[in-house]
Amino acid sequence: MHPLIGWSAVTASRFAAWCGYSTKVETVLLFILGVAIVVVGLAVSIGLHEIGHLVPAKLFGVKVTQYMIGFGPTIWSRTRGETEYGVKALPLGGYIAMIGMFPPSKKGGAPRSTTTGFFDQMVQEGASEKKTSALSTLVDDARQASAETIGAGEDHRAFYRLPVYKRVIIMLGGPTMNLLIAIVMYAILLMGFGSPQISTTIGSVSECVLPASSDRQTCAATDEASPGAVAGLRPGDRLVSIGGTAITNWEQSTEIIRQAPGRTLAVVVERDGVDVNLSLAPKLTERYVYTADNKITTDTAGAAVTEQVGFVGIGAASELVPEPATAVLPAVGDNIAGVAHVILNLPDRLVAVANAAFGPGERDLNGPISVVGVGRVAGEIASIDTIPVASKVASLLGLLGSLNIALFVFNLVPLLPLDGGHVAGALWEGIRRFFAKLFKRPDPGPVDMAKLMPLTLAVVVLLGGMSLLLIYADIVKPINLFG
Repeated sequence: MHPLIGWSAVTASRFAAWCGYSTKVETVLLFILGVAIVVVGLAVSIGLHEIGHLVPAKLFGVKVTQYMIGFGPTIWSRTRGETEYGVKALPLGGYIAMIGMFPPSKKGGAPRSTTTGFFDQMVQEGASEKKTSALSTLVDDARQASAETIGAGEDHRAFYRLPVYKRVIIMLGGPTMNLLIAIVMYAILLMGFGSPQISTTIGSVSECVLPASSDRQTCAATDEASPGAVAGLRPGDRLVSIGGTAITNWEQSTEIIRQAPGRTLAVVVERDGVDVNLSLAPKLTERYVYTADNKITTDTAGAAVTEQVGFVGIGAASELVPEPATAVLPAVGDNIAGVAHVILNLPDRLVAVANAAFGPGERDLNGPISVVGVGRVAGEIASIDTIPVASKVASLLGLLGSLNIALFVFNLVPLLPLDGGHVAGALWEGIRRFFAKLFKRPDPGPVDMAKLMPLTLAVVVLLGGMSLLLIYADIVKPINLFG
């Protein structure tokens, strides 16, 4: 006798319950795997970003004392040559420490020594005392900290001593690395896996007919069965012809069905490699009218516009179609434009996030998202069992590629402490020196970036507040890409 024969109903129910538990555990593990992939991918992206700074800095002779991934307490580090390489507890960023980031307060002078703090303090200058403001103290402290990184005989290796173009190359090295990572990932995604495109394969078949104005999303026992279900259409069927017309794209089939309410159409579908003949009778029903950009059309009163068209209740399946190499850079460019648009409209976007987090509103799918939110999306992608493995891998690649695009664009914002702030300072120095040379004036010397420390502090506070808001919103009102 087969060992399964003779199982009692109780044993079978216990087995079914165990299978359900096993499925839940597998889903949780897949979710954790998706999150882990993004965390590791983000850490690698940050590490390569900092290598983009490190390599040109060393090539140009700048002394680099630290290369760190993360912030906070150091978990692991090793010193090689004059540089300490390590990993810190919070994988939310990274940095390299170069000596002499700020020039002295006066050309040829040395930084002044002062106490730390943000309150008014007294410093000694010669035989007299001079009161200095909290902002001045902050600036002087930055200069002092920069000067203390320069050892004896190392002044020529200070960052601020480099020519403008070399400083620009060093600071652009990080964002450029993120851009290159994104291009590689998009190339793998588009050329290897392909982009999702609507196919002629049926992805879903509605069980019943519901008017567009219906508030219900599920069928009741009294609802009329959809024409697609009555005809015997199934998800996975590929449309070959409808009413004698060969189907080459989904829009073609939709147009034929919309214009044939009440008629019986001969339909041929390919199912498991075999052509199957079916009869389909589209039903006249109410549907919304959509604009060219797939938005519901409204009348002058703001009400949704509907029309009477043929309906069968089938939806298209998408499939990954590989694209040529020429599609990679335009796709990256579109992503860059999208991120730039979000940054330019960041105040409005953050207000919308706050309204959603602390009110009844919903999150914008195209709005800003924190690392926590990105991890959650990755976990959802990995854990949904209805998505093929290839599509999951492609989605995670696209997510990491988009994350690198965000790092690239955001770091180019011309504000300290971002890379773009250092680039802007170096370019301003180059412009000043150019016009001084043009008009035969004395060399104005390096731009004193330390004077921008109060603004830098304000930017850090704003970025910290923005991060906390987004993390909170991603916890209490996360973006749900899958309904």
